[in-house]
Amino acid sequence: MTSTTSTKKPSLHGLTEIRWHGRGGQGAVTAAKMVAEVALGQNRYFQAFPEYGPERSGAPIVAFTRISDEPIQVYSGVEHPDIVVVLDPSLLSIVDVTSGAPDDAIVLVNSDLPPAQLRARSNLQGRRLYTVAATKIATETIGRPIPNTPMVGALVRITGMFPIEDVVEFLRADFSKKFSPKVVEGNIKALMRSYEEVQAE
Repeated sequence: MTSTTSTKKPSLHGLTEIRWHGRGGQGAVTAAKMVAEVALGQNRYFQAFPEYGPERSGAPIVAFTRISDEPIQVYSGVEHPDIVVVLDPSLLSIVDVTSGAPDDAIVLVNSDLPPAQLRARSNLQGRRLYTVAATKIATETIGRPIPNTPMVGALVRITGMFPIEDVVEFLRADFSKKFSPKVVEGNIKALMRSYEEVQAE
């Protein structure tokens, strides 16, 4: 990961709130739950849930994850996210993905563009912007253009919230219950590629 700015990690001892923006069928809800389940393996408290609305394929959706070392007493949607994850860059022109996010929030976007170029094109203001070509990575490793697993890999690299080895272990154990070995290994490759290829400004 190349960077010309320092990376401030989200607090791992307080409450970390993540808001996921995607479209139906891209796996945003699955990614939100995946991060929460990895947190469970780290003996942390967690929440993960979608904002209910149109569920048809391609419709904009929002999901939320909270992670904390203390019991979580908040039960509403995430209004002031520490981290915003955007699985579809087309949403940048129709949804205010940074609404409520503080100036030092992390914004991770699925895009082939470097962060500075994406910022200029999308008129994103402030925050710390990162990009990763998650759809391309998923297509090349999993064989399907579903960007959720690569986005988790990039998120882990940016934040350091989990050891990447723990995420790989979770993926192998959890996905093996549902998918063929080929699909499991493809997802692990996607996770690791995005971990290495995420770009910072």
